[in-house]
Amino acid sequence: MSIVEDKNSVVSISYQVTQVGQSEVIDSNRDQAPLEFITGHNHIIIGLEKALIGMKKGQSGDMLIKADEAYGQYNPQEVQTLPIDQFNGIELKEGMVLYGQGEEGQPVQVTVAGFTDSEVTIDYNHPLAGKDLMFSVSILDCREATVDEALSGEIEGSGGGCCGGGSCGTNDHHNHDHGHGGGCCSH
Repeated sequence: MSIVEDKNSVVSISYQVTQVGQSEVIDSNRDQAPLEFITGHNHIIIGLEKALIGMKKGQSGDMLIKADEAYGQYNPQEVQTLPIDQFNGIELKEGMVLYGQGEEGQPVQVTVAGFTDSEVTIDYNHPLAGKDLMFSVSILDCREATVDEALSGEIEGSGGGCCGGGSCGTNDHHNHDHGHGGGCCSH
């Protein structure tokens, strides 16, 4: 039986995520394709990866992941007010998520925190920053990465990797700078 190692295990999971103390499901891939990733390559949030180490194929568990090892603490300095004319053509709604490019061309996600007739307040914090999360996870498969997978950090035949950068799978919760990109396992 395969065991999740801290480096170069190809792991396939089914998961559901809630905020600690709340019942609303934030993200889930249940009844969908499993989330696959390679351990040790920053594909998923660090706290979840640490919690999975040592688990076996077929095993399930609930894991509390503190904000520091999920999407980090909320940083008020990541909130910025810009002139509304920079948002021409966009029908603004409080809480909406916008995508753009950072100073170095990297994709950036921001949330509209509020707006007036002249200004828009945007928040660069990940929507789950500052939140402790409860993951309910099942290990569907686990195997050792091939040499090519270990070197590239990408799963063979997956079209470029399946867990790319930090998103939580839904359109409302995408990646910031943490590490997975197609399910709530990323930064």
